[in-house]
Amino acid sequence: MPRILVLHGPNLNALGAREPDRYGDETLEQLNRRLGELAEELGLELETLQSNAEGVLIDALHGAVGRFDGVILNPAGLTHTSVAVRDAIASIPLPVIEVHLTQPQSREPFRRVSTVSDVVLGTIQGFGTASYLLALRALADRIRRGPAR
Repeated sequence: MPRILVLHGPNLNALGAREPDRYGDETLEQLNRRLGELAEELGLELETLQSNAEGVLIDALHGAVGRFDGVILNPAGLTHTSVAVRDAIASIPLPVIEVHLTQPQSREPFRRVSTVSDVVLGTIQGFGTASYLLALRALADRIRRGPAR
């Protein structure tokens, strides 16, 4: 059974309470439960991790090799600043999908740049928590089909 790692970056532990008009009122626990239900439906094993620490996310990316078949990553604020997260993604032989709850291109100018977009399989953004569900479906499909030829 394919295994997927979902990494939630900084401040995502505050989902449901932090700017609900922007990020929605669904909590991280509720999102993880929905992801688990969809993973079961798709025949996947799922592990989730949220951290506000850049190094923890980098260690999780490196640790995913040999344990997981793909990664869904919301780098949150690190999207715009972390060359280290970008380099960790580039160093692992796993498909990684970048997700965002909002549409960064429609927000502040500094959010319009992603340091990771050029090293991920794809980016899904702007659909609220459904961005994660779309990413899970896309990653499951990619893993089952294999790498693009």
